[in-house]
Amino acid sequence: MSQQYKRTHLRPRPIRTIVTRSQCNTSGSFFQRLPSEVFEMILDKLSVLEISVFSMVSKDITRHVVDFISTVAWKNKMIIQNFHYSTCLERRSTIGHYRDLGLLFKRCTLLLPTKDRLKFIFNRFSQIPCFMLEQCLAQVCIGFSCYGVFLQTLIAGWDELECHRVFSFLCEHTNLLQKMEAVITEKPGVSWYQELQLRLFCRQVLLDPWPNQPECQFWLMQLLKPWPLVSQAHLLFIFYGPQLPEGTLGWQDLVERGLPHCNLWDLARAVLLLFSKLEVEGQTSSTELAILEELIVIPEPWHVENVARLLVLCGNSLCYTVLASKAVTGRLLEISRLLVYIILVCEKDGHHMSWVVKLVQQICKIFSTVPEKFCFIQQLENMFSEVTREFFEFSLAGNYFEDRETFQTLCILLDSRAHFHTKFLHMLLK
Repeated sequence: MSQQYKRTHLRPRPIRTIVTRSQCNTSGSFFQRLPSEVFEMILDKLSVLEISVFSMVSKDITRHVVDFISTVAWKNKMIIQNFHYSTCLERRSTIGHYRDLGLLFKRCTLLLPTKDRLKFIFNRFSQIPCFMLEQCLAQVCIGFSCYGVFLQTLIAGWDELECHRVFSFLCEHTNLLQKMEAVITEKPGVSWYQELQLRLFCRQVLLDPWPNQPECQFWLMQLLKPWPLVSQAHLLFIFYGPQLPEGTLGWQDLVERGLPHCNLWDLARAVLLLFSKLEVEGQTSSTELAILEELIVIPEPWHVENVARLLVLCGNSLCYTVLASKAVTGRLLEISRLLVYIILVCEKDGHHMSWVVKLVQQICKIFSTVPEKFCFIQQLENMFSEVTREFFEFSLAGNYFEDRETFQTLCILLDSRAHFHTKFLHMLLK
């Protein structure tokens, strides 16, 4: 028994075949042992999205991927520079490709400081003509849209400080601020091509790609902050003002005639976006009103119907703020005229008349005495009569088409007056 025990005890131990991670690293990974030509052949077979995933495997793989996408051959093959497509399918495909490129450059530069990341990335995209202001003359070009999708994918999730650096870097490489200055120092409509280019670049690259309000607010504030209030209003119009079918901005149309609500919706949305951001940053309503007052006189004082329609689209809060500021300073004539056109717009565009009645009741509360309230109501009623006479005189003096349109507006005004007073009396009697 003792001999058997000794033989069992002296039996040799089995050899260990498990290799630890540290031992594996010392011997080099599989891809490290591959010849560089073979490794590049593997990368060449992968899609942009697959390469972006592969780049996250390790630091060594990231370095190899960065070297690979830095080659002229890869750039010529994968960074598409033709953006003039005729079919929707081609446009969607190219925009999707640039979304994948944004993900690739986001992942493979993850370990670099922000400044180095931007330098590496923009050096590969800065010379594409369709990504630059005033460089592409094609009628239909999706270059700015691709650039916007790429940028949005690249910086999604970055903190505000990094996004400030992105904006500064972008301005430096595109001369954006200098081009903005050149446009806003000219009279509206004179540099119409530069205005349109600035609108397309800022909307499609910086503003529209963001589905969430905070990101869009951030970029809008970056574009407006360097300029005085009058220039901010000028830029708001360039970015979001009504656009004519031929592509130019409808500066004069807002002055000469009333425009449909669809032509002012983008501008109203931008005003609300800007004002909500100003409220978050603690700025007073005087800043909001100053920008709005500058906006509605560019290039000249707007047609009152357009001012009224913009206020209606901006909603109760802003509409009340504008009218209340005029009431406090005793500008009853302006308030009553605006209210008459707001009532007309509500009738034309199908808004509830009870909203205007409540607005008038809110304005009444600003006046402290009964005579002041009576004076306000009397001024409003007199203005109804004055505007009605104006439309009647216009209909008599105009040509056939103007006469017909003005007469239709006169009929709508009379209907709106009846509906307003009916709702006003009904709420008063209740």
